[in-house]
Formats: sequence, structure tokens, C-alpha cells
Amino acid sequence: MRDYKKLEIWKKAHLLTQMIYTKVVVCFPKEETYALSSQIKRAAYSIPLNIVEGCGRLTERDFARFLDQALGSAHETEYCALLSFDLGYIKDDIYNEINKQVNEVKAMLIAFIKALRSDNVKSDINS
Repeated sequence: MRDYKKLEIWKKAHLLTQMIYTKVVVCFPKEETYALSSQIKRAAYSIPLNIVEGCGRLTERDFARFLDQALGSAHETEYCALLSFDLGYIKDDIYNEINKQVNEVKAMLIAFIKALRSDNVKSDINS
């Protein structure tokens, strides 16, 4: 099992989630409290939560599966941010920062997933 707090990808995902809470949803109108606001928060915190859950798994294959789920949540967060921007709820600078962070998280997740799957292939061959 891994210590998720030591993973750079978890740290970045955690910071992204904090930014969604402190800089994005505070800009939403009250009528979005149970709609887009709720959805973007759930999508954002699902990224680090899936990383954490994957760290508790015993195999690389299981861990990679949770990272896949985190990647899906990152895509969902990306779209929610775009919709928030297009609806005029957040300004350019906030949207650009969120988009930059989401893309960094996605790239790190993809690289990590590839590395885990590559290791699985190697260990399957050596078995």
C-alpha cells in the first residue's frame, strides 16, 4: 500500500479541489447551489479520493483502475469549469488557472497509469 500524501499527483489534485471550492463555486449564483456548484465540487474531490482509494489496493492493476476513475473525474471537472466560464460564472483568469491545473493533473494521471500498466505487462511476461 502507498502513502497517498507522498504522491505529487495527489498533492496537485488536492490543490485543484481546494481551488474549485475557494475560487470557483463562490462565484456561482445561489440558484446553482444544488446543480452545477454541487457537480463541479463532486467531480473535483473525486479525483484525489480515487487516488487515495487506489493507494489502498494491493495490486498495480487495481490501483490503475482507480486512477482511470480519477482521470474521468478530471475530464468532468474540466467540462464543468468550461460550462461555468461559458455561463459567465467565472472570469477568464480563474478559468485559465483551473484549466491549466486540470490539464496538469490529467497529464500526470495518464503518465502514472501508463507506468503502472507497463509494469504489469513486464511482470506478466516474467511470470
